[in-house]
Amino acid sequence: MSLTKWLHHKQDKYEPQQMATHCWWRSAAMFDECGKLKSEAPQNLSKVTPRLKVLREMERLALVAPEGLDELRHKLLSYRSGDFYVPTGGFEKEEMEIPPVNTILLVGFHNAGKSSLVNLMYSVLGRSGLVPFDKTPSGGDLDETTLFMEEHNVLRLMRSRFCVYDTRGFDYDRVEESVVELSDWVTEGVHHKQVSLRPGDSSELAREELEYGPLFRPISKFSKRRVNCVMVVANVSEICKAFKAGDMKPLEATKELFCSPVLRKCNDNPILILTHGDKLSTADRIDFRLKICDYLGVSETTGVYDIVCLTGYEFLPDESDLVTAYALTEAVYRALVISDRSHLPKKNFQDWALICLAWLMCFLGALFALLSQFFSRLGQKQKLMTL
Repeated sequence: MSLTKWLHHKQDKYEPQQMATHCWWRSAAMFDECGKLKSEAPQNLSKVTPRLKVLREMERLALVAPEGLDELRHKLLSYRSGDFYVPTGGFEKEEMEIPPVNTILLVGFHNAGKSSLVNLMYSVLGRSGLVPFDKTPSGGDLDETTLFMEEHNVLRLMRSRFCVYDTRGFDYDRVEESVVELSDWVTEGVHHKQVSLRPGDSSELAREELEYGPLFRPISKFSKRRVNCVMVVANVSEICKAFKAGDMKPLEATKELFCSPVLRKCNDNPILILTHGDKLSTADRIDFRLKICDYLGVSETTGVYDIVCLTGYEFLPDESDLVTAYALTEAVYRALVISDRSHLPKKNFQDWALICLAWLMCFLGALFALLSQFFSRLGQKQKLMTL
């Protein structure tokens, strides 16, 4: 039995018939090559091209999704911070500084689909149906949803041990400013309803926020979260159209953001979410996944997910799209694994003693520098008086 027939046999056994409409990659020109590689000897596996790797990865998601979705969702429902920690460097889990809630930060440029991705998380993980919990206006004007960072409990549990932060979209023309803002979020932490104002904001709400916002909004009541993992969301359709028109700006800006030192400091291998691929042909959808991954210098299959956030009718995908649902769930699962690997050891007495000693040395150095400058000026003044 060929691989294609075997795949369809598995699909008929475990999945509803309508799922076949969501397996868009099976119309690719090289899809039949997957079946040929299945019967070849191991030494011929060098023939697996990046395109075939993507097709095999999509088939993996399709095969695992029917039985794996509920199992993976259950792991997220029962997750507690530190559950995925593996002892390394001689430190046990109890010796690590594990926050009560792990924080996943979504970043990307305007119209990347971050808010739609949050909606999909509510629908798939929180079983919320098609109710939009987060919606960014399509007009592009600033309003409360774009100015403020939003914390989302996508599992809809009273004691959820992870949360997702939706952020304001970056501008392709201001990548350096975007990296600086991202650096502030990663180093200083984030909190619910945190203001995200930038140079050039001229709306009435932005001016009011600059003048009165911090005084009237009880931001101190919201807990500050340390960012544990970052997901970069990229609009593959927008990048494709710009590239074909000779505009490399979206692709270059995505690389500058994805490969920024602050992002790599937070995660050695950030997660990349490609959205709006359903607006492209099958060939372009695969080709530009390969182009983007090659340009970013990352694997085309590991830590990269093609996720359809909204349908053409602005509804969330229905539950028959198990591939999208499982890909999203696996992306969140991977983010939590990365988060639990990024925890640092707790500071002991020796660490605090060294910190205090370093601050003391800095204070003494500043004091002696001040005294040196004072006596130097005093000596110059006395020298002038003697003359």
